[in-house]
Amino acid sequence: MAAQLQAQTTARGAQHAAPDTDGIWYASYPAGVPPEIDVTQYETISQYFDECVSQFSERVAYVSVGASLTYGALARKAEAFAAWLQGVGIAPGERVAIMLPNTFQYPVALFGALKAGAVVVNVNPLYTPRELAHQLKDSGARAIVVFENFAKTLEEALPGTRIEHIAVTGLGDLLADGLNLKGRLLNFVLRRVKKMVPNYTLPNAVRLRAALDIGARRTLANALRTSGDLAFLQYTGGTTGVAKGAMLTHRNILANVLQAKAWSASQLSGEVETVLTPLPLYHIYSLTVNALIFLGLGGRNILIANPRDTKRMMMILRRETFTGITAINTLYNALLDSEAFRRRDFSALKLAMAGGMATQKAVADRFKAVTGQPIVEGYGLTECSPIVATNPVDLQNMRDFEGSIGLPVPSTQVRFRREDGTWANIGEPGELCVKGPQVMLGYWNRPDETAQVLDADGWLATGDIGVMDAQGFIKLIDRKKDMIIVSGFNVYPSEIEDVVAMHPDVREVAAIGVPDPVQGERVKVFVVARDPSLTADAVIAHCRRQLTGYKVPRVVEFREALPQTNVGKILRRALRDEEIARQRAA
Repeated sequence: MAAQLQAQTTARGAQHAAPDTDGIWYASYPAGVPPEIDVTQYETISQYFDECVSQFSERVAYVSVGASLTYGALARKAEAFAAWLQGVGIAPGERVAIMLPNTFQYPVALFGALKAGAVVVNVNPLYTPRELAHQLKDSGARAIVVFENFAKTLEEALPGTRIEHIAVTGLGDLLADGLNLKGRLLNFVLRRVKKMVPNYTLPNAVRLRAALDIGARRTLANALRTSGDLAFLQYTGGTTGVAKGAMLTHRNILANVLQAKAWSASQLSGEVETVLTPLPLYHIYSLTVNALIFLGLGGRNILIANPRDTKRMMMILRRETFTGITAINTLYNALLDSEAFRRRDFSALKLAMAGGMATQKAVADRFKAVTGQPIVEGYGLTECSPIVATNPVDLQNMRDFEGSIGLPVPSTQVRFRREDGTWANIGEPGELCVKGPQVMLGYWNRPDETAQVLDADGWLATGDIGVMDAQGFIKLIDRKKDMIIVSGFNVYPSEIEDVVAMHPDVREVAAIGVPDPVQGERVKVFVVARDPSLTADAVIAHCRRQLTGYKVPRVVEFREALPQTNVGKILRRALRDEEIARQRAA
């Protein structure tokens, strides 16, 4: 017993002792990037917003469906929406849900809600009534802005929620002030010709345009908020259980914005930077990078409402030139499969950023071959606002793509926890843990779940397994929960997927573990083929040349498509659930 207690005491002491990884990344920082940022520069996101729109009032902030919205116009509309919210009784700290795709309405509602002192609850417009009802009930939202295409879903989800105020809008509503003939025609086509707006009944709803008109006639009261107050309930974890709201403060979000600006300052200029924005702004990655970081640069966002419609995206981009793009692996893959995209002139492209899921080497290599520019991969998660680490954006000095997620951003500590709870050292894998000003307060109304991931010292356990090299660069191995155990050996799905994706006839791939009576689990891959003549034997033979025996897939299943999240992240969990259900039925 004494020996056991001594071992436990030693393990706890080792956990709190600094490992040899601490701070080694600073020596690898690009010139001019500071190790720390001043998180006190702004008190609230509204203060940051007001400064930016005043500085860049004449610049175009957003482009959508061939129309433009300047920073000055955005400021006026956001203030009008904020005044409307205050007028209907939304007090500071109350929650306002936003259920919108990438249109002008999103930034208007976003910054308007924040200026009113509300807490923003971002909602995926593709939610089912069940998913929407859960998020509205859990957050306690009292108001919502909804795209009319999804108003029927809201109608079905409303019972049992606290929603009292609803603003409904259509794609064409804010394309112009005044008569807005183009917007009316667009709305008519979507409703009457394409039948994209199901009939709905929301008796107390108002049109967003009407709400803005009402708000424009009111005086906006100052919503007294501090850096420690909540700015967002950003829901996450829906793929692994009931979605839970990460509590992100103004300080969390602003710290991450300042961290990213300090990191990229050498690459981006004072000229107008145009960023292609296909990822939904309600997603934490696009929210922070496209909506907030480029706000501080006076950037111009090209909004893509439906990134899965690559053909339509290419039509929108016919007369557009962009200097930056944010996307994830599956979206980059889809773009590279488009001949129209491959034929583009990329001479103006400065920065292509990736996050949200691991970027496969095959995709990164294709992108560089087509555009001449590398994909700068980073790593983040909702609970960290989201950016934790990123690769240098100094493209001349950037290392060749090797699957690294880069270096911890300024004012961020990263360590790796062994299974026994002690801290790992250089080159030793462990669960990636993060500490910094961007780390959430916790999960909304879930103290038990918060305690599982956030310790008393402020270290957030991410659930990702990674390793750090001697220069401070981090490489992720895989999700802790996705690990496959074959005859006692750990097999990481991302390694299998990377290898399979190198086959020229493979478009997309996902790897999971399936039960095996002898090995415990065996590797199965789901493949979307470019060439319909591709066979399972060819895939397995390809893997045998790249992988040790126990990692080679035993089963290959071809699919027309793989299940994905709203931003294109492949859902291994859904495939595992299908496999388990199939085996039980058999």
